[in-house]
Amino acid sequence: MSTEPPPEPEPAPPVPDDEVPWQRLDTRVVWVDTAKTVLSMVPAGVAVAFFGAEINWGTMGPILVASALGVLGGLADLLRWVKTRYRITDDHVERRTGLLVRKHRSIRRDRIRSVDTSAKFRHRLTGLRVVTVGAGQHSATGESALTLDAVRAATAERLRQDLLYGGPVERADASEPAAEPVPAPRDEQVYARLERSWVLYNVFSVWAFLMAAGLLWGTYWALRMFGVDLRGFVEGLADWNAIGTGWTIAIAVAAVGVIGVAGLAINFFTENWRFVLVRVPGDRGTVLRTSQGLFKTREVNRDDNRLRGVCIDEPLLWRWMGMADTSVIATGLTMMSMTPSAQILPRGPIGVARRVAAQVLQTGHSPLDRPLRPHPLRALRRRVGWALIATATVTGLLAWLTTLIDGMHDRVWLAGLALLPVTLALAVVAYRSLGHTVADGYLVTRSGAWSRSTAALQSRAIVGVTFRQSLLQRRLRLATVEVSTAAGFGAYQAVDVESAEAVDLADRAVPGLLTEFRATAPAAAPAEAEAVTERAGAQAQP
Repeated sequence: MSTEPPPEPEPAPPVPDDEVPWQRLDTRVVWVDTAKTVLSMVPAGVAVAFFGAEINWGTMGPILVASALGVLGGLADLLRWVKTRYRITDDHVERRTGLLVRKHRSIRRDRIRSVDTSAKFRHRLTGLRVVTVGAGQHSATGESALTLDAVRAATAERLRQDLLYGGPVERADASEPAAEPVPAPRDEQVYARLERSWVLYNVFSVWAFLMAAGLLWGTYWALRMFGVDLRGFVEGLADWNAIGTGWTIAIAVAAVGVIGVAGLAINFFTENWRFVLVRVPGDRGTVLRTSQGLFKTREVNRDDNRLRGVCIDEPLLWRWMGMADTSVIATGLTMMSMTPSAQILPRGPIGVARRVAAQVLQTGHSPLDRPLRPHPLRALRRRVGWALIATATVTGLLAWLTTLIDGMHDRVWLAGLALLPVTLALAVVAYRSLGHTVADGYLVTRSGAWSRSTAALQSRAIVGVTFRQSLLQRRLRLATVEVSTAAGFGAYQAVDVESAEAVDLADRAVPGLLTEFRATAPAAAPAEAEAVTERAGAQAQP
């Protein structure tokens, strides 16, 4: 006797948004902020109680300011917890906050581009995480991502799985015990892990001296509050008058540099500890994930459906080391940030950057490895002209200042001429950086003097084309081809290409976009075709 399988249960009807309850941030946020407020007053209290420090601005000014800021920050966080509510509906992620000015932020779930989780050291001690939901906001217009600061680690994992992979919405009340974290998907493709040698690419910069200055300033005031004279200690290390001014300055610069390099090295490892870049499968496709951090952990998930290309930047002063910064071009990921979500690798060797870029793009042959077409020599003439104008401007400014300031030497304007070799060298470097090609469905452009940037952008991501020509470019028969996109910086340029080839380049980058316009005006120059290409860009679909 056969039995029929039971019928599959019908999916539950969607819950109206108005019936979904609002939730608070985790209550442990209050205790964390209270502890932070108390700890901010500990140094000043210890100095007064055990070391007899006098409470005055001269000896304890910076510590008092830090304590006051800690107290005010703790009170502000407490008010933020009291007035913040959030909820996850079937269609939206919503958050209400504000005391005097109430703000209601709502993001459609189908517009979510990334979900980041981070945790400072105090959050990790208490099992909390900060969830940041990105939905294509533009930092230049003052928009910010939706942040939940903070929720339990299990809740953060549940939100990440739900918002990225489309899992069921958990509507448990915040007071209920947290469920176990959702296990990570299997079959992860690991593209890169942290290598210790990468620290060499991150410590040799002018930031070493700035970090050393900050460390020495903070140490000086902290020790002074406890009665230790750091300046007197340094003066007593050697007979600096006998050593001489020159050697004293050299030793000071070397010591500050060593302190700064050590500080940058420690900062690099604490920020990138256990860094890993993986591609994780999900219900909506795959996700490119980076996780890193020692005291403050950070995990960024980027939807591969929003990926449009890769960009590699090579700073000029460290190009001899083969140094490179690697980031993805994707919709909804900001490129202008101190910790951009678009960055997928710490600063490291160019070989690793190119290998990872090829794996991320998933092409048989990486478009970034294709030979680029050089630009005409007339582009060098344009940059040499800029170099001469810059040198003449500085020289003229110095000559003008000698007529205004009596104490300035009459021949100081000659220092401006010393810039000529530098500006001419930069002109040559900028020209050699130019290049472009179209390969494997990608438009590849390269330009930049101080930082050589090579970008590979998918042709299907281009929504419009603009041709630009200045007066000098017209005279030199050059043109700049700018393609518009909804990803990355919003526009990418092939600078100073041959004017006769500008339209052909745009047509190869976006096949079919200019076909109907070229049929009516096949010999149109870029300046004449600008109006029709702008209409073509408006008609193109993202």
